[in-house]
Amino acid sequence: MNKGIAIVGNLLVDHVKLIDSYPAPGMLTNIRGVSQCVGGCACNTGAALAKIDPEMNVVVIGKLGNDADGDYIKGVLSNLGVNIDGVITIDDKPTSFTDVMSDMSANERTFFQARGANAEFSIDDIDFDRLDVDIFHIGYALLLDKFDQPDDEYGTVMARALARVSERGIKTSIDVVSEVGDRFNKIVTPCLPHCDYLIFNEVEASRVTGIPVRDENGKISQSGMKQVINELFEMGVREVVCIHAPEGGWYSRKGEGVYFQPSLNLSRDMIKGKVGAGDSFCAGMLYSLYREFDPEYSLRVAGAAAGCNLTEVNSIDGLRAFDKMMEFESEIGYEAD
Repeated sequence: MNKGIAIVGNLLVDHVKLIDSYPAPGMLTNIRGVSQCVGGCACNTGAALAKIDPEMNVVVIGKLGNDADGDYIKGVLSNLGVNIDGVITIDDKPTSFTDVMSDMSANERTFFQARGANAEFSIDDIDFDRLDVDIFHIGYALLLDKFDQPDDEYGTVMARALARVSERGIKTSIDVVSEVGDRFNKIVTPCLPHCDYLIFNEVEASRVTGIPVRDENGKISQSGMKQVINELFEMGVREVVCIHAPEGGWYSRKGEGVYFQPSLNLSRDMIKGKVGAGDSFCAGMLYSLYREFDPEYSLRVAGAAAGCNLTEVNSIDGLRAFDKMMEFESEIGYEAD
C-alpha cells in the first residue's frame, strides 16, 4: 500500500468544557476550563493519521457550513497536511458541533450533538471516480443521516457506498457511534458484507451482534469477545475485526485466532481527557493495516495512539509521530492482563 487513506464522514467542532462533576438534574457544577478542537470521525481520525505519519497521503471527505467553525476545521486539517479537496462547504446549514462535558472527577465524557451540515452529507458528495487511495474509512454509522437511509438493493446507502468503493479495488473500513436504541441491526448490519475492516468499541460490537461481552459484574468476558468476533465474521466482515475497550484491544483476521493487548498503564494523573480516544485507536489500527503490521504489533500501535490521546484534553493534541508514539508506549508499559 502506498496511495494513502481516505477518512470520510463526520466533520465537527468539539466545544469542550472541563467540569468538576456531572450534575444531577436541577443541580449546578463548575466549569473549570473551556477549549475547542476538531471532532468527529473524519476530523479526529484524519488528523491523528496525519500526526502519526506526516508523509502519508491523508484525504478527508465531508461537509461543512460556511461559518467560523467550518473555517477552523479546514485550517486545522490543512496545517497538518491533510488533503481537504473533498470537503464541501454549504450555506444553508451550520457546521456540526458537539458540546463535550468532560467530568474531571470520573474521567468520563457526555456529548450534546448538533448534526448541522453532517446531516446533509450524502453519497452524491463523494467523487468515486477520483478516489485514489488504498483504504476508505467511513464513520460514523448511525450519525450520518443520508448514509443511514434505506436502500432497496444494499440495505442502506452506506452499504451502497462501500460496495462502490470495493468495485475500485479499495479496502473499506467503517466505524460506528455509540447510541442508545435498537437501530444497530438495521443500520450497521447491511454494511458488514461490504466491509473489509471493522473497527469499533465493545459496546457497539455487543449491540450489533446481540452478544454480551461483559459479565454481571461488568468485567470483560474474553470468551464473550471471541463469540462476538466470530459472529461479526459470520455477518459478513471480510478480513479484520478490531474491537477496543478501556481494558485493551482485540484483533482477528478471518479464519485466524483472536489477539488481545491490554491498555497502556497510564496513571490517573496522566489522563487529561478521553475525547477522541476511540478515533485515535482507530487511526493507529488503520495505519497498521496500511503498513501491513502483524496483529500483535498492530494492537500495540493502536493502543499507543489511544494512550497518547489520553494525555491531552482534546482529540488530537496528544498524538505524536510514529517513532515518538512507540517510544511513549515502551516507557509506559501495559496494564496487567
